[in-house]
Amino acid sequence: MTENRFLLACSGGLDSVLLSYLCKECNMDFILAHCNFRLRGAASDGDEDFVKELGHLLDRPVFVTHFDTMGYVNSHKVSVQMAARDLRYNWFSGLMAEYGIDYLVTAHHADDNLETFLINLSRGTGIDGLTGIPEASNQIRRPLLKYTRDEILDYAQKKGLKWREDESNSDPKYLRNKIRLEIVPKLKELHPSFMENFERTLGFLKEAREISENELSRVKESLFQKEDQYLKISVSELKKLHPLKGYLYGLFREYGFTEWTNVLELLDAMSGKSIYSKEYVLLKNRDYLILAKNEEQRQEAYEIERDVFTIDYPIGLKSKVVSEKQDNTSSIIYLDKNTLKFPLTVRKWKKGDYFYPLGMKGKKKLSKYFKDEKVDLFSKAEQWLLCSNDQIVWVIGRRADDRFKVRDTTKEILSITLL
Repeated sequence: MTENRFLLACSGGLDSVLLSYLCKECNMDFILAHCNFRLRGAASDGDEDFVKELGHLLDRPVFVTHFDTMGYVNSHKVSVQMAARDLRYNWFSGLMAEYGIDYLVTAHHADDNLETFLINLSRGTGIDGLTGIPEASNQIRRPLLKYTRDEILDYAQKKGLKWREDESNSDPKYLRNKIRLEIVPKLKELHPSFMENFERTLGFLKEAREISENELSRVKESLFQKEDQYLKISVSELKKLHPLKGYLYGLFREYGFTEWTNVLELLDAMSGKSIYSKEYVLLKNRDYLILAKNEEQRQEAYEIERDVFTIDYPIGLKSKVVSEKQDNTSSIIYLDKNTLKFPLTVRKWKKGDYFYPLGMKGKKKLSKYFKDEKVDLFSKAEQWLLCSNDQIVWVIGRRADDRFKVRDTTKEILSITLL
């Protein structure tokens, strides 16, 4: 594929046909892509034949695919519109990846923008839902977005273009059609320059969103502290923000938390309370909120066969025999080599684990040790142990076990360093 070639989504309708002719007139290098959703019988096949003929007239290649749309609806429990959207964009993405195409061009126009605005408004939305369809997003470009349906129709008629009419676009049982057929005409009657005023309003809303995003970025940089695999946020500092509900929605929506009331209640919840989005968990941990990926922790054990070793996975450790002992630190411990039973194992901690903390008398459950050390839940979940014959040698990065310490009778000293 050439560097400037793009994929043009063509249904055979007015908008995409006009866009196809415009791109051809500009000598652009593009491929038509048509989806047959098999929803309208012979009419769907007629659309496919029309787009193939259009490709022949414009001397452009055409990609065509067929979908079992109703099968997708039934298996995924989504609407027909959502199924069609998922299917076509997944197919477009696959084509672009396969043929090295960087951009998808669609024929969305100003009336589509208005309809989307009204749909989002009717369902309840934040400012993002009121700023319309972007002219460019990721790999998608929408060059007709500034033009109204009437302008597109007028130009196509002057050029004598032919296109296909989809009778399902006249069915008011679909929300978008109802808005297009019944609500938008009434709005346009209110003022002769309604669409121009709408575009101006969208511009103001986009500027307001940009101001909001800049402020949220500033607050996030100040309050979201990176700690290993998670983010730590001060509850007291969050409570200073005003309006608090708006800030909470803006700060946590990108992590899938859209119910700001749940986040608000978490601020005053007991330590240990958590809420979940699809990919993240937000935990109240004393005076902080902890934000982390919601991943099940694996319980595998990784064996270390030799007494002198260097490993990189699942955690970086290196051992060597040394002539004398120094003080243990969080990153290096000194052991009596002859007390160790190989292979050693590295594993995550589990309920019921206990050890004999170096410098203390008696054993202690790891859960109690973590509590006394004020270790938060996410750090506990990420905690690795070095074990000998399933006895804990080292709570890695924190505390060694007294049973394996260097004594006066020790003949060989082994140091183990956390890399």
